[in-house]
Amino acid sequence: MKFIPYVLKTLRRHRARSLLTVTGSAVALFVYCFVAAVGAGLDQLEDRAEGQRTLIAFQANKFCPATSHLPQDYDQQILKMAGVREVVPIQVFTNNCRASLDVVVFYGLPPNQLQRARTFQLLAGDWSQFKKQQDAAVMGQAVASRRGVQIGDRFTIGDLSVDVVAIFAADDRAEENYIYTHLDFLQRRQSEDRVGTVTQHEILLAAGADPLAVARQVDDTFRNGPVATDTRPKSAFQAKSLGDLTQVIEMTGYLGHACLGLILCLVATTTLMSVQDRVGEHAVLQTLGFSPPQVFRMVVSESLILSLMGGVVGVGLAMVALQVSHLAIGAEAVTIAVGPSLKLALSGLTVAGVSGILAGLPPAWHAAQAEIVPALRQM
Repeated sequence: MKFIPYVLKTLRRHRARSLLTVTGSAVALFVYCFVAAVGAGLDQLEDRAEGQRTLIAFQANKFCPATSHLPQDYDQQILKMAGVREVVPIQVFTNNCRASLDVVVFYGLPPNQLQRARTFQLLAGDWSQFKKQQDAAVMGQAVASRRGVQIGDRFTIGDLSVDVVAIFAADDRAEENYIYTHLDFLQRRQSEDRVGTVTQHEILLAAGADPLAVARQVDDTFRNGPVATDTRPKSAFQAKSLGDLTQVIEMTGYLGHACLGLILCLVATTTLMSVQDRVGEHAVLQTLGFSPPQVFRMVVSESLILSLMGGVVGVGLAMVALQVSHLAIGAEAVTIAVGPSLKLALSGLTVAGVSGILAGLPPAWHAAQAEIVPALRQM
């Protein structure tokens, strides 16, 4: 620690070079945090869905909510099956079934069942207004912020318009990207032919029920019925809906690795240039009694400080951008929330620290192994 002031003076001696290195590291960490945030959002979505004892019954051989039509009265037959606690008929409307950064998803549910099937807190507004007004909507704070919507506004997407009477927050960030309205309203607004049909049935299981057994029973019951069903656990249903998008997200992980390589190259190059400029200076330090291990630690400290400075700037900017933007990636009415977290910030700073140490090892070894007499001759 006593050498830190000396190391900082060394960095200030070449301000332009140090500033460029810090800027490059900050950009790399900024990109790394965004990539990691998308992956974390996907993991969080899968973990939460896995923990829910919920099945989704969808029309067989369909890929988008706009193309799925199940009879609404299926809920009464499913409710009689062993292991089923409640069945929630849901009408879904989305502005885009394909992958999008600004997907808008409407869920139409019976108001009383909405309160039981979802756990979120109203930040503003009240349930009574929502229950008595057919074209009322309860909007997640993420989509409200992204679209600039406030309570009392008339929100329109395509040919669908609703009055926003409440805004909610949820423990699950992905939930905050949905808009909830009345089932009857959403059925009639899309088409008169939709009355009596729903996009999917959400099946809430009783304690101890076997999800796979219930799913098989549902599909067997309606296999020869008016419309065949494809029933899966909610986690499997969401994984199938995200499909190709999940593969793209996994591929972006390579971009995160490339950012780490960029940090290593930038910091290592700058530190090596600094060492080469100060060959004579290191020789003088050794003649004054500094040991090679001390010189080694000073050079590694210089590399570490450069990397951490870039990490603090890059991670800080990434956290602010993620918090303000309320980004969400969606496909087929399933959204992945992209937001900041303490774990993500610590991960970014850890990457910066480890990269700084690794990048400093070769220049530090070079400085520590330099012979004193030849080095003094270069002064």
